[in-house]
Amino acid sequence: AEKEMDNPMFRSDTVLSDVHLHCPSKRHLMVRLNAVGQPVFLSYFKLLWSTEDLASGKHVREITTGREHQCRSEDELCDKDRSNTKKEGELNSEGVEALLDDDGDLEVVRRPRSASDLQAEDLLRDIVCPVILMKGKEEAFEDEDQECTYSDVVKIEHTMATPLEDVGKQVWRAAFLLADYILFKRDTFRCCSVLELGGGTGISSIIMGTVAKRVYCTDVGEDLLAMCEQNVALNKHLMEPGGGEIQVKELDWLKDEFCTDPEAPYSWSEEEIADLLDHCSVIMAADVFYDDDLTDALFRTLYRITHNLRNSCTVYLALEKRLNFTLRHMDVTCEAYSHFRNTLNDLENLQDGKMKYTVEPIKLDFCQFLVYERIEQL
Repeated sequence: AEKEMDNPMFRSDTVLSDVHLHCPSKRHLMVRLNAVGQPVFLSYFKLLWSTEDLASGKHVREITTGREHQCRSEDELCDKDRSNTKKEGELNSEGVEALLDDDGDLEVVRRPRSASDLQAEDLLRDIVCPVILMKGKEEAFEDEDQECTYSDVVKIEHTMATPLEDVGKQVWRAAFLLADYILFKRDTFRCCSVLELGGGTGISSIIMGTVAKRVYCTDVGEDLLAMCEQNVALNKHLMEPGGGEIQVKELDWLKDEFCTDPEAPYSWSEEEIADLLDHCSVIMAADVFYDDDLTDALFRTLYRITHNLRNSCTVYLALEKRLNFTLRHMDVTCEAYSHFRNTLNDLENLQDGKMKYTVEPIKLDFCQFLVYERIEQL
């Protein structure tokens, strides 16, 4: 016990992404328990375009009218909130007696929010009320399907809080940011062969599958990959107009080779590896930079794969810069992001006779095609 006290350790066993807590995901349906006993939820994420828009080739300006309509709806809700706030303020301004409860304690009156306060909120937040589905009650999904157009929603199975090693089972903002960029630059990705590293729930690959020819969505862990494969199946209607194909495969950054064991689930065939190396021109990853060892492993994997590609390749990396207070520095730092930047700089300065890497930041002024909270740390 004394030895433990001399070397205190602080650890957090639970990591929570709050993406699914924002409207307009609406209800979150608990559909099952996964293989390790974690509750799995189904959430609906609103798209500001439809597969009909994509097939007809509508321009970005036309598609973004959906966003404008949504903003108008939110403004109307804000007006309603303001009127309710005013009424509450009037009720609380009757006199000093109204500020005391039955025991004579002072009740603090909340200051009414101004119009500027309300306008500063990017998205309204709803109270999340998970709905638990019992086995054999699949008809509960029918009401959800009637509330949304079939072609303007991404359905994602995910968990809500996990240990650090299972964060891939949650939904993270950078995946939505990457999805936005894919839709904004969809002509760039049309008919491409794409590899996603650390695909997680698969949302970025699903969006890429609406425009690309083939997407290899990779991660590690049979339970996670099964969830990812289920999400691909849930959203096949989004990919059908473009004929895109998504293959869910295992790719462990800590190993130097592709898994080719035919007995292993989500393994690669020799033909699939050859197809990837011969045709891949885009590699992408979202929100995978949270552990320094895994960051190093990812960059080693990136180097190994790009070194063996037949053609040049563009790598798209999306992440959220997370600020944390650390006891070691006694200050707010962002160590995971700093390590990522340093490693990226090392890759760009790599002296290799065959390979040359250039790094270019992307401005975040492109349109938003999915409804989520695009924060400044993305």
